[in-house]
Amino acid sequence: MTDGPAFLGVESSLTGRRWIGLSPDQDRAAERLVQITGLPDAVCRTLARRGVAPEEAEDFLAPTLRALLPDPRSLRDMERAAARVNAAIARNERIAIFADYDVDGGSSAALLIDWLRAQGRTATLYVPDRIDEGYGPNIPAMEALADAHDLIICVDCGTLSHDPVAAAQGTDVVILDHHLAEECLPAAHAVVNPNRQDEDGSLSHLCAAAVVFLLLVEANRQQRAAGQPGQDLMALLDLVALATVADVAPLSGVNRAFVRQGLTVMGRRERPGLTALSDSAGLDRAPSSYHLGFVLGPRINAGGRIGAADLGARLLATRDPHEAAALAERLEKLNAERRDIEAQVRASALEQAETRGLNAPLAWAAGEGWHPGVVGIVASRLKETANRPAIVIGLEGDEGKGSGRSVPGIDLGAAIQRLAHEGLLLKGGGHKMAAGLTVRRDLLEPAMARLSELLAAQGADRLGPKGLHVDGVLSPRAITTELITRIEDAGPFGASAPAPRFALPSVTIRYAKPVGESHLRFSFAGPCGTRMDGIAFGAFDTPIGPALSQSARGTFHLAGRLEINSWGGQHKAQLRLDDAAAAEA
Repeated sequence: MTDGPAFLGVESSLTGRRWIGLSPDQDRAAERLVQITGLPDAVCRTLARRGVAPEEAEDFLAPTLRALLPDPRSLRDMERAAARVNAAIARNERIAIFADYDVDGGSSAALLIDWLRAQGRTATLYVPDRIDEGYGPNIPAMEALADAHDLIICVDCGTLSHDPVAAAQGTDVVILDHHLAEECLPAAHAVVNPNRQDEDGSLSHLCAAAVVFLLLVEANRQQRAAGQPGQDLMALLDLVALATVADVAPLSGVNRAFVRQGLTVMGRRERPGLTALSDSAGLDRAPSSYHLGFVLGPRINAGGRIGAADLGARLLATRDPHEAAALAERLEKLNAERRDIEAQVRASALEQAETRGLNAPLAWAAGEGWHPGVVGIVASRLKETANRPAIVIGLEGDEGKGSGRSVPGIDLGAAIQRLAHEGLLLKGGGHKMAAGLTVRRDLLEPAMARLSELLAAQGADRLGPKGLHVDGVLSPRAITTELITRIEDAGPFGASAPAPRFALPSVTIRYAKPVGESHLRFSFAGPCGTRMDGIAFGAFDTPIGPALSQSARGTFHLAGRLEINSWGGQHKAQLRLDDAAAAEA
């Protein structure tokens, strides 16, 4: 339980959450920001939550890649990796790219393909099948690639692939990854990974696509030093932004600049694949970080989850609008199929986890034939429900393949890796917030019991019900599109930088109507009569939908995120509702 009184006195909202305001120190910091910077109070509260000092506010609100980009050479093996790639270009060698099947892997592959294409070089793309081959390099694939190529570049994978890398005899292997490494690295030509154990951890928040981008920066630098012109890399930031958000990398440091500038690039609609995918998804506005994570990302991932594993990378890399449209249509259909499969597995997994108890250090479920392409998504849903690390495993034959998601402060990747070292897993790895594993069926129960112990040692058994952080109070009269734009300057918002939420106290519901399967569209008015619209996604999956729709003229405290609703050429402020609580009469 958080110390101090609940925000607006809401100890248990309609969804059972306690509302938590800024700490007294953050309140004072916000007041100081207002006095020194003259920025609106709502903006200053957002900055105070992120620990931004007044003298840092101007730079924070306008992050630049020039100021925040780290020196690529600060990563071990970076110069060696870039030199090897440049040598392959100069010698017209045969290059293969071995990529993971998710958005980060696809974006990383597309970055390299784009960059090589601009220099008149092509590369073979290889993405393993999730079901038949599993995650990362495998011996047959690496042997086959080595027979036909001079250089293999592994992106978003490879750090733990000792035997597969060794199988690529006679061919150099360069690994560009970000997953947690062991003390002993594969015998590759170069392993560039900010999460190597001999790194200082200052860049551990980078996704694989960001590591690839830094490699291209270093390769450009070496080319210019050799009297070659190098390339403009800024047009590639759309891919880095997409991967950063979709891989749930923290939006801090250089990641903020990657996403901010990448969204600007994406808004120009110059990449055929992303343009086609946006159109097929009905995205009719410049994308935000929300759209990368919840609209575009899931569609790109659909190929790796339940279809052809390389569809996402091919879509992102293509320069042919017709091919892009065909790939986007196929991914759209696969994503719809994925949603149906996910819904079935989610219902079973939640029932099973609830039976075990959602207050344990680990929420987990395993089921016969659960599709390995959706277990990660279901684990994420289970994590949100329980506010605990979660593992979901699909069983087939003598083995189970699973995926896990964690909560802030609990390092799931390290616990999974230790479990593998102890012999309770056939293999496993990942990073703090996400991990994958393969377990023998007969060791499933003891493995999960041991994982629970390891997570309890990190404090996972002491996590209370999930609270709702609220940054401040606003009235409908004070909320304008101009204010929302100023607040957005403190973004982009996402992992480790959630969008600020504001409470609108004692408002009266004027209109409420169900939309789609479970959403609610409504309007409300403040004490002064100013009216405002709101949308509550998934409202009827919670008590919020029935409460608001059946309480015409009822009075509630509302909490949510502010957004601009653009429709028919008009732009209006709107509340995206996260939670509600009955206001005292």
